[in-house]
Amino acid sequence: MWHNLTYFLAQRDFIQYWEKALAFLLPCNCLLCAALQEQLICASCQSQFFDLTLRRCDVCALPLPDHDRVCGSCLTHPPAFDRSIVACDYLPPLDQLLRNLKFGHQLAVAPMLAQRLAMAADSLPDLPDLLIPVPLSRQRLAARGFNQALEITRPLAKRLARPCFSQLLLRVRDTEQQTRLHPNQRQHNIRHAFSPNPRDADKIPGRHIGVVDDVMTTGATMNEVAACLKRYGAARVTNLVFARTLPP
Repeated sequence: MWHNLTYFLAQRDFIQYWEKALAFLLPCNCLLCAALQEQLICASCQSQFFDLTLRRCDVCALPLPDHDRVCGSCLTHPPAFDRSIVACDYLPPLDQLLRNLKFGHQLAVAPMLAQRLAMAADSLPDLPDLLIPVPLSRQRLAARGFNQALEITRPLAKRLARPCFSQLLLRVRDTEQQTRLHPNQRQHNIRHAFSPNPRDADKIPGRHIGVVDDVMTTGATMNEVAACLKRYGAARVTNLVFARTLPP
């Protein structure tokens, strides 16, 4: 009898039921509007701020007119990555979620970001073979105490049923923070900042690799990561980023 009970308790359906029951019994405040409800983001805010029907460039994920698939910039100057998926635009109040994660050390926000990103990834014709976070330098990791990209990658990998290789790519050169630089300086700043970890380099050739980060602004960092992966044999690189900064 106890064996059968243990087996039942281990089933996914029961776990999901229990999670829903806990959410009902222990309601929380919406992270965006503070309304008391069961989920971290209420249904009203989800419909208002997460529009997955918005047409975006297949490559860089900037909004586009309905009849286009790739923006003029990506057609004229194709980046090293092949595709980008984002959950939302980097606008208030969503930007505060990322500030809470990155600078407020509210790591509990990361699984919710991963959930929204997994929903956006449903539009992909095929999922990456594996996921990696954009790595931080040792100095910045020591100062912050965690890599926000990795905190999003772990739950996202579970939701997409893909392996996460947190050390596949290393940041071998500490760089100036991209947010402090003019857009024209960012590509030069990040150049040759990444290198494969010799321990995991054999996982790159021929693979479709998903690169996860919290925000994509000019795309300079994602482009350098993809260029490094392509130099070492990656077949395709897809960016999976929670928020996309809009151009001025």
